Amino acid sequence: MQEVKYPEIEVQLVGGDGNAFAIIGAVKSALRKAGVSAQQQRQFTDEAMSGDYDNVLRTAMKWVEVS
Repeated sequence: MQEVKYPEIEVQLVGGDGNAFAIIGAVKSALRKAGVSAQQQRQFTDEAMSGDYDNVLRTAMKWVEVS
């Protein structure tokens, strides 16, 4: 299993909007609030949007703790 890039940042996706853009927005917002650089935020967004819906979920789980 891959290590989470920012394990101290937790994003709750269960019970929220399952739309891919809502997931990307929630993670990006959490990254911003945690003080992650704009460059890293863009990298997350680019990576998340580079594939299908499953890629969005995999990328979110790779970058932050998802609950």
